[in-house]
Formats: sequence, structure tokens, C-alpha cells
Amino acid sequence: MGWSGSIPLSWALPTTLCSSNFLFKQSCLPVPAFASHELHFPRSSINCSRSFWLSRTNKNSRICASQVKVEDTTEDETCELVNGVELSIGEGDDAINAYLCTAVKNNNGTGILLLSDVFGFEDSATRDFAYLVACNGYNVLVPDLFRGDPWTKERPKALFEEWRARQNPEHIAKDIFISADWMVNEFVAAGITKKLGIIGFCFGGGQVIDILAHDQGGCFGVGVSFYGTGISTSAAANIRVPVLFIAGDNDPLCPVNNLKDIGKEIEHQKIVVFQGRGHGFVHRPESPEEDEDAEKAFVIMRNWVHDGLAIET
Repeated sequence: MGWSGSIPLSWALPTTLCSSNFLFKQSCLPVPAFASHELHFPRSSINCSRSFWLSRTNKNSRICASQVKVEDTTEDETCELVNGVELSIGEGDDAINAYLCTAVKNNNGTGILLLSDVFGFEDSATRDFAYLVACNGYNVLVPDLFRGDPWTKERPKALFEEWRARQNPEHIAKDIFISADWMVNEFVAAGITKKLGIIGFCFGGGQVIDILAHDQGGCFGVGVSFYGTGISTSAAANIRVPVLFIAGDNDPLCPVNNLKDIGKEIEHQKIVVFQGRGHGFVHRPESPEEDEDAEKAFVIMRNWVHDGLAIET
């Protein structure tokens, strides 16, 4: 899964998306260096004038083997035109569906694997987040971790554990690495040797830790876990790359004390805790106050990923 080689300081390649590989050009912003410590943000009392997570395109339509241009409707100057496409990765029984968002302008030639929560890769909240990351120059792949069987809000909660038991951890890990391998091959075909970043929410946030522990820096260069569930402390001890944890102090599914224990096992890590916030507040904010904190969390994540991938050591 890993690769080596020098990383070019700049890219002068045109920005296109084709069937065989991607061609990128780089645009980087200076951000603070890594630090292993914990941050706490007070409960926000500021109301937002607009929602951070706007519905930008019809996520219910299926787009196969074609590009869809998504125009940004916000006033955020960092957002550029983004291409979105649904595709199939792998062959035969290993083939899985995925959603890919790529920045058209100022593409920095960096790939991000985004792992969804239990609602799957087609969920609008996850795709909106992928869009925003791509707006900042990245190429974001969201794989279908549940192979067409995500959890849905219409199902009785009493059936959740039964559904959860059907999700084979080994199969999910295999699909994640199939997705990462696809991205690596596309980047290598374009002459790019950067490592990937990996970001996850809830269920996906827990998977981030397991995947980084197995990978040990071979494929992924940085990780971000948003209120991860089912995180293994023992697995964290095998992580060799910087990891950012973002959570709320009012989240029973991701207790802050557990994150502190896990953080002790990782050499380069940061724990950012937002006061008064529960589960899912970053990609599913339900109030103007959560929306404000979601913006703060996004900037922290963006800087962390940039530091880990655009400025590699």
C-alpha cells in the first residue's frame, strides 16, 4: 500500500478528470505546525447569519461515469468549482461504489479518504462535507462502507444492533484499503507521490484509528477523527502519523476521557473539545450555535490536514 519518492514543490499540470488518472496543480496556505495538546472551546453564544452546511446539489440522483459540476452558492472565497462523480472501484466481488469530489481550480494534488457515519456514503450531510473539503483544493473519495445497506432513520432503533452485527470489520477494512489503493494508483499515474489523508465521522471516526494502526504510515500521512465510536486504545499505540480528535464534551458515544486515554498512545495528536456539544455537531449541526462551532472545527481540521500532507517531513 505504501510508496516512496520525492515530492515536487509545485505542480504545473492542467486540472482534468479522465478515465485513467488525475492531473493536478498545487495551491498551499501557511498554517500552524503540529502540537500534541488539548484544546477546549467554550459554548458559543453567537448566532450565524447563514447555515454552514447548505444543500448544494441533489444528492439523491445517481451519477455514473459522468461528471457533475457543482456551483458554490456561498460567499466563501475559498470555495471553487467542484466536480462530483459516482463511480465503481475494484473488480468482481471486490467492486464497491464511491463518491468522488475534486476541486477544479487550485487543486493541490492531495487525496482525502472520507469515511461516513452509519448513514452511508449517499447521505447529504456527508456529501456536503466532502464538497467543502474539495472546495479547499482537495480530492475527496467517499466509499460505500456498507455496500448498499447503510442504517436509515426509518428503521426501528431496536434493530440497530442487529444491523451493526452484519457489518463485518474485516470486510470494511478491506474496502477502505481498496479505496485507498485506487487513489494511490490514480495519483501515481499522474506523477504524484503524496500520501493520503483520512477523515471519519462517528463510525467512520472509529475506523480511522483502526486503519491508521494497520497502515502505520505506509499509505496515510495524517488522520482526523470526528467523535469516533468504538475506538480501540490498544490499536492507537500502533499509529505512526499525526491524528486530530474533535468531539463535544456532552457526547456519551465518544467520552472525552476515553479520547484522552487514546491520545496518550499517539505521539503526535491533538484533542479539540467543544463545550456543550453532543454527537455529530460538526457535520450535522442543529442550531446556529452548533453551526458556529462547526465552522471553527472545519478550520482546525483543514489546517491539520494541510500541515500533515502539504508540508510533509
